[in-house]
Amino acid sequence: MNVFRAGPEHAEVLGALHALSFPAPWQEAEFAALLQQPGVAAWIVIGGIVNEESPEGFILMRAAADEAEVLTLAVVPELRRKGLASKLLRQAFETLKAGKTTRLFLEVAADNAAACALYARHGFAPCGRRPDYYRSDPAKAPVDAIMMSRSL
Repeated sequence: MNVFRAGPEHAEVLGALHALSFPAPWQEAEFAALLQQPGVAAWIVIGGIVNEESPEGFILMRAAADEAEVLTLAVVPELRRKGLASKLLRQAFETLKAGKTTRLFLEVAADNAAACALYARHGFAPCGRRPDYYRSDPAKAPVDAIMMSRSL
């Protein structure tokens, strides 16, 4: 299993992985634009479970001064609970610490128990709530975002 730094040239892969995980996925152009901004970085995990060349998940971060934010994290649904998200988070922690980041933030849907548990296992704690933040499915009620943070 390899983790490598992604660039704008990987926007298509990021968009495809994101579409497998979210009902309102970000588009390739959005990933390309984000990855050209200062302080934004992504890591993709390749191989290890399906085959040696298959992209299996990614994390996208934005750092500014001594703080950073997980913008999104996605793992192919059938490969979840196999340690890929943890590997991506550890890669992000290591890289951000080297860059002198001291605090990391993220937002997670309040109804996503698996993601909330993952982040709690990695030292994140709730630090706020955004009511009705996620409105990706017009047929369903909006979902609150739980804001979480951890020290690096």
